Amino acid sequence: MKLSVNDKAPDFTLKNQENEDVSLKDFKGKSNVLLYFYPKAMTPGCTVQACSLRDIQKELKKRKITVLGVSIDAPSRLKKFEEKEELNFTLLSDEDHKVCELYGVWAKKQNYGKEYMGIVRTSFLIGLDGKIKHILSKVNTKTHHDDMISFYDENLK
Repeated sequence: MKLSVNDKAPDFTLKNQENEDVSLKDFKGKSNVLLYFYPKAMTPGCTVQACSLRDIQKELKKRKITVLGVSIDAPSRLKKFEEKEELNFTLLSDEDHKVCELYGVWAKKQNYGKEYMGIVRTSFLIGLDGKIKHILSKVNTKTHHDDMISFYDENLK
């Protein structure tokens, strides 16, 4: 399924790093959501991306943006990632990659000449109304946080 800007963001419920259920619908009308999909906790690019989001939490909160990071890691690995990097936002476990498929980020990838299925790093900015406001498919892990804030400030403020 290919999602587009202005589509209603598909709802889901996943376990967080505390092994508690988190549903997207819980944020509707209360907070914008930066839903970002990343390949694997505790890998270099994913760590840069997560730490950058950690470091701008105050800026995100000012804009009523809640960060939800999604990977196929188990909740226990997400907990280790949170503790190791002192992350201050919710990480979600999509071990069966159903939500990744729903959002169209589960795809064939290539690394060192091997093909495999995995998460294509993608971010969705979801508005208070539950609709997708922005899709960032060419994610630069070093500037991702600034890219999302800039988009919000220029288009949604």
